[in-house]
Amino acid sequence: MATNLRAKLHYLALMLTMPIYGIRVCPFIEVQNPIEVILTIDGLLMLMWSARTPLYTRWVERASPLAQPGRVFVLELVLLVVAALALGLYNFVANDFPLVSGMKILVGISAMGFFAAADLALERERQIAANTEHQDRQLTPSGDYLPLASKMATFATIVVTLLVGVFALLINKDLDWLFDVRNSVDPRAAQLSVLKEFGFVLLIALPEIVNIILSFSRNLNLFLARENRVLEQVAAGRYDAAVPVSTNDEFGIMAVRTNEMIRRIRERTDELNHTRDVTILTLASLAETRDNETGAHILRTQRYVKALAEQLRTHPRFAATLDDETIDLLYKSAPLHDIGKVGIPDAILLKPGKLTDEEFAIMRGHAKIGADALVIAERSLGENSFLRIAREIALTHHEKWDGRGYPAGLRGAEIPVSGRLMAVADVYDALISKRVYKPAFSHEKAMAIIREGRGSHFDPDVVDAMNAIEATFQKIAADFCDEEPEHAANDPVIAPISTPARATG
Repeated sequence: MATNLRAKLHYLALMLTMPIYGIRVCPFIEVQNPIEVILTIDGLLMLMWSARTPLYTRWVERASPLAQPGRVFVLELVLLVVAALALGLYNFVANDFPLVSGMKILVGISAMGFFAAADLALERERQIAANTEHQDRQLTPSGDYLPLASKMATFATIVVTLLVGVFALLINKDLDWLFDVRNSVDPRAAQLSVLKEFGFVLLIALPEIVNIILSFSRNLNLFLARENRVLEQVAAGRYDAAVPVSTNDEFGIMAVRTNEMIRRIRERTDELNHTRDVTILTLASLAETRDNETGAHILRTQRYVKALAEQLRTHPRFAATLDDETIDLLYKSAPLHDIGKVGIPDAILLKPGKLTDEEFAIMRGHAKIGADALVIAERSLGENSFLRIAREIALTHHEKWDGRGYPAGLRGAEIPVSGRLMAVADVYDALISKRVYKPAFSHEKAMAIIREGRGSHFDPDVVDAMNAIEATFQKIAADFCDEEPEHAANDPVIAPISTPARATG
């Protein structure tokens, strides 16, 4: 629709200006009846307009989208050149005008036709770009195209040539006229007449040139903006973006290569993330296995943490912290909460009976051991939010809301959100799991113990979140239940209240 409207405006401009132009540049047309001149020129233009629609449908719209802008340019230019040739032939046959008279009209209409064709081709290019983006299509450029710099140079050359040609015709006509009327016309009046003709041509040509420049700039801005928008998304870590490919030029090739680069980055990132996740689970499973706990413990606790985080993400105290990326990192980091247990001697870690005070003090060191190991990894890998959150969880998941936890005795909001979430998840899972020193508690009993620890052991808001989604906790526990009974464990996190635990955390 937009292209059709612009085409109507171009044809209307031709119908208004070409009769005046013909009278100004051609002395043979000048002597004709102005009505006859208007009817002849505008009649031919209307004939070309009527032929334009079926030709556009057959030749342009049936072509591939990448070829359509070029075909629009050729069709529009050819139609108007044919109109100019037909007008010259008509005047040659019907009015016995010399062929040079037809050449003057040909130059004028061809110049206007060139501007119209270029503008409509650029508009068609924008339409195709909008359609491909709306339909989420990607075209395939052939790579056989006229470079952008060559297009600009060609356009500038043609514009200069056309303007020089038109002004040369005007100068030639005016010189002949001045020679004929040299003795009968006031020089100032003659000068004014010549200036009016030159001003008329500039009044027509300059808006057309400016329009093409603006239209071309609009296309450049469109393609550059799409490229930059996608690159910004990639820089922000979003690798699902793609630059729409809608032109067979440098921008189309750039878009193809950008999309290929994004695809490779995404594949490489996915591979690295998968390797990282497998490594995490392997390390966490080794730690849990050494502690005679099953791998299902880490699967359950990481899902508890994620469920709590998603429940709290809209809470005023947590909204600024728990965005999508942080929740994902919490989920990935949670399995490393007890990685420090690999540094606890077997005699203590695997002891089936109650730990002594000295042994329990050593056991409590696993939080610091795990955090220190992750600090070393951070120093090697540089700043890494995943390792930071993993370190927070390992170090603080035994801290208590009232400050009676370990290793630092943090209180309230001093405890990182990650540690507060992990504390609830870890204690709940320890309570519902069978240990050598206690049977597995029911969900109801475990929830009662958690609620009793609200405001002392646990962040009250985290406990409230757990209350709201306790059905989710039950489902996670059922979906990832232990396949075999566990036989021995030393888990100092259970028993925030008086429970049959071997040690309090």
